[in-house]
Amino acid sequence: GALLVLWGAGAYGFVETSNYNSRPRPPEILVEGSRFRMIRRRESLSDLIRGE
Repeated sequence: GALLVLWGAGAYGFVETSNYNSRPRPPEILVEGSRFRMIRRRESLSDLIRGE
């Protein structure tokens, strides 16, 4: 799997995403200097249908 980094997404973060197209949301990684950590896990297909 390839990685994509968007350093300056502005308002287009997790809260502005939608899943109308049945695609799970990606994980969120917080980068501080040379350190990084996952702050939100990747959404699963089960997560998508949980509220149905």
